[in-house]
Amino acid sequence: QVQLVESGGGLVQAGGSLRLSCAASGRTFSMYAMGWFRQAPGKEREPVARIMWSSGSTYYKDSVKGRFIISRDTAKNTVYLEMNTLKPEDTAVYYCAGKPRNTGTIWAAYDYWGQGTQVTVSS
Repeated sequence: QVQLVESGGGLVQAGGSLRLSCAASGRTFSMYAMGWFRQAPGKEREPVARIMWSSGSTYYKDSVKGRFIISRDTAKNTVYLEMNTLKPEDTAVYYCAGKPRNTGTIWAAYDYWGQGTQVTVSS
């Protein structure tokens, strides 16, 4: 199995930055892609960014494009989410997730999830 542990969340003022980390252990060598998702209070969980584990190719939701950067360190089995120019609407619990195989979709079939880390952006 794969275990994912997020860290780096916290409280930041609007316009500030945070960097989230997701440390993976287990069968990460077989991971097809890693993603970051978020869930704000009273809302459904939504995708944020995705990175292909092998190639490093990235994909972003429009709401974070140009502000967030997803990256990975294959030697450390760690995925990062650099969040810049944060807005109050970015406030949410952020989850790291792992997708073990190609299903032909971008945001579906993530089988492994971390426990989440809270990000709060004050205005």
